[in-house]
Amino acid sequence: ERRALHEGMVFDLVRDTVVFAEGVRFDREYVWHTGAVAVLAVDDADRVLLIRQYRHPVGHGLWEIPAGLLDLDGEPPHVAAARELAEETGYAPGDMRTLLDLRPSPGGSDEVIRVYLATGVSESEEEFERTDEEAELVPRWVPLPEAVTAVLEGRITNATTVSALLALQ
Repeated sequence: ERRALHEGMVFDLVRDTVVFAEGVRFDREYVWHTGAVAVLAVDDADRVLLIRQYRHPVGHGLWEIPAGLLDLDGEPPHVAAARELAEETGYAPGDMRTLLDLRPSPGGSDEVIRVYLATGVSESEEEFERTDEEAELVPRWVPLPEAVTAVLEGRITNATTVSALLALQ
């Protein structure tokens, strides 16, 4: 049995009553999430494309890979990922393949993020107007070893970015 406790702009808070086994019944509350995609773009010089984006819950900007919600009805995940890459960085992928799927917080959310590896990246022909916190995005090509060092030193802490960089490494 499921009931919505809160319906939000990006996610909902739900409570499930679970009949787990004979005589075992319990309630669990968690965040129901539409899902997301992210893109780790890499160039021929073994550099990765990161963006610095303000994240209000933590109160400052984080270095991350481009990412976004699966919130457009019927949009395939790989198309959403290519769109997010273009919108957030001004680059378009040549080729994309799935790098990994991850569940960033399975104890409290059902969110799944599919991370794509993009190669053959070139400047996008489309222009996008960035608004709100995305208006201040700062893209930067970073050598992969430098990005991995930033992860291991705790300077890159976004879970999706950490997972993607270490998977590529």
